[in-house]
Amino acid sequence: MMTSPDHVDSREDLAAFVRSLRRSHAEDGGSWEHADLPNFLEALAAWMDDADGWYRNTGQELPPGGDWAFFARALQAATTYE
Repeated sequence: MMTSPDHVDSREDLAAFVRSLRRSHAEDGGSWEHADLPNFLEALAAWMDDADGWYRNTGQELPPGGDWAFFARALQAATTYE
C-alpha cells in the first residue's frame, strides 16, 4: 500500500514515501500512466510547473516554503548513488 503524501513531514517520511512508490511500481507498474523513467520524469516536471493549479483546484494553497534544492539534489544524487 502506498504511503500518502499528506503524511510526509520529514526526510525519513519522504524516503519511506519514495520506497512505497517503488514497491507500487514493482507490484503494479503497468497501471501507472507513466511507468517508464523518461515519461515519469517528464510528468513530474509538468506537475511541478502546474502545482499551483493543482493546489488551487483542490482548495489548498501551494506551500510557500520548502527546500526545493533538497529535492533537486536528491533526484540528481540518485543518478549515481550506490
